[in-house]
Amino acid sequence: MKGSDRDDTPVLITEAAPSYQEQAKARKRKYMIMMSLRVPCLILACVFIHVWWLALLFLVLSIPLPWVAVLIANDRPPRKQEEINRYNAEKAARRALEREVSTDSAPNGAKPPTQPRAIEG
Repeated sequence: MKGSDRDDTPVLITEAAPSYQEQAKARKRKYMIMMSLRVPCLILACVFIHVWWLALLFLVLSIPLPWVAVLIANDRPPRKQEEINRYNAEKAARRALEREVSTDSAPNGAKPPTQPRAIEG
């Protein structure tokens, strides 16, 4: 591979979660955006006071915004469900058996005669 053909963009080699400071900053940003939507909703409700249904719509939209903003701001991303790598005897025996079968197979595609196998526990 030539040096000019390489892609020099960095590659993520870890699945580490963002730091708590980065998470808090993102949550604060979401909170501020949602709360900043409330003020225009209230102003629009006052502007359209003569169109009662539109004023009511803006008012109804502005009421749950603080509650939703707090819920979203306090919600951290879920923790990753990590699977613990434990030794599984059945799975290991199955893999070993598959490897044996694949190496024992005849070159012309015919199956070799099977022998009874005993698995000791």
